[in-house]
Amino acid sequence: MIAGQPTIINLSKQHSILNEWMYEIRSVDIQTDRMRFRRNLERIAEIAAFEISKHLPYVKKTCITPLGRATCHVLEQQPVVATILRAGLPMHQGLLNYFDKADNAFISAYRKHHEDGSFHINLEYLSCPPLEGRYLIICDPMLATGASLVKSIELLLECGQPAQIHVVAAIACTVGIDHLRRHIPQAYVWAGDIDEELTAKGYIVPGLGDAGDLAFGSKQQQ
Repeated sequence: MIAGQPTIINLSKQHSILNEWMYEIRSVDIQTDRMRFRRNLERIAEIAAFEISKHLPYVKKTCITPLGRATCHVLEQQPVVATILRAGLPMHQGLLNYFDKADNAFISAYRKHHEDGSFHINLEYLSCPPLEGRYLIICDPMLATGASLVKSIELLLECGQPAQIHVVAAIACTVGIDHLRRHIPQAYVWAGDIDEELTAKGYIVPGLGDAGDLAFGSKQQQ
């Protein structure tokens, strides 16, 4: 764990321009502009990336300038940026805008719905570099029940034990956070905001609806 750093960080608690973007992705009058919605998810992830970067290890490195030498501090190692397809793609890009040299991982995880209203999580694809001793940052816009996120991280851990795990979400629910902490207690959660309620079908209230549909259009339910 990082000394003095809480494991759950609500980025909306400290007023910043991020609060404006949170309003826009929640508002039914604005969120239907898909390009704007995707860009706001991207920008929320950029803020999270900047905040996470403050807690990664750095080393001194000397560079030659046109007029002499400068001592700078650079990342000790590049992180691995992971996303859960498809909804996480805009946030993944936001993280890459800051961690532009990062390695990348992609996971296909989705809810398989049943006639009785229940669902289970299907995992069908993983592309990931070795994770042993690395700094893993995984994004998913909505941390609702936490089931797909936990299963995705457990699958990623088959590629090695990271030095740190950071979860980035636009909106997290306390139910999903609790589920994550029970199964992956070492993970840090960086959320654009945190809501308290979850519906029987696993949607966050007030939330924002289906982030994947808002970003990329509706899909046929499986």
